[in-house]
This record gives sequence, C-alpha cells and structure tokens, in this order.
Amino acid sequence: MGEKSSSWGFLGEHFEEVKEHWKKNFSFIDYFKKTYGREKSLPKWTEADVEEFIASDPVYGPQLKALRESRKYAMVGAALGAAHLGGVSLKYSKSPHGVILATGFGALCGAVFGSEVAEHWNQLYKIDKQGANLRFLYWWEDKTLGNQRN
Repeated sequence: MGEKSSSWGFLGEHFEEVKEHWKKNFSFIDYFKKTYGREKSLPKWTEADVEEFIASDPVYGPQLKALRESRKYAMVGAALGAAHLGGVSLKYSKSPHGVILATGFGALCGAVFGSEVAEHWNQLYKIDKQGANLRFLYWWEDKTLGNQRN
C-alpha cells in the first residue's frame, strides 16, 4: 500500500483515507456475513434453546428476553392500527382496494408505534440489541457445530 500511495502521491493517500472511511461505515456488513453469508445455514432453534441461552448468559440473556418480549408490543400495535384504520376506511370508503391499503398502512404504523412504546417501556435504548442477538447466534453456533466453525 505504501508503494501505491507514494506512486500516486496525494491522490493515492486520499484514496486510502476514503477507503478506510467507508470500510468503517460499512462494518455492519461483517455482521451480515456472520448471520446470512454462510455456505451451510445453522439448524433451526426452538423456544427451549432460547430459554436455555437466557438462563446461561447473565449479561445478554436478560437483554434477549426483553427483546423477545418487545415483539408483543409491535404485534398489538399492528393489530390495533389495522383494525382502527381499516375500520374507518371500511365505514367511509367506497373502494375495496382502499380498505386493503388502509388496513395495511394502519398495521405498519401501529407496529412502528408499538415498537417505540416497547423501546421506552422496556428501556431497550439502554441495551445493545445487535450484540444480544449476535451473542445468541455465536452461542447457538458453538452449541450446534462445536469447534467446526465455517
């Protein structure tokens, strides 16, 4: 790399700085490769496996439990949003496709609102959500594959 930057001068140094900057900005791709970029996918896990992880990890276990419980808020929000906006649209609209679109939009808005309620109610903003999920994936990989990592 030193030869390239010296032969290109300022332009080469600038290119290396820009390359490092974007490498840092796209570091989440490493997480993507860890979870989805496998040749052979991990076997499916069950609720019992998740509960075993929650019981075994004193740091990330409670965080993962809070994350899993927060999905209920999003589901309830989606149901309420879909019922409300779909019902209003059904009452006042004369087009069936408008009712369908309104119901879908209500579900989407309700799910986002429910997720935000869960974020604050369960104080999820204080935890590392991605870290807890990845710690579970690492644990699951070690449990199922042992020392035979990809």
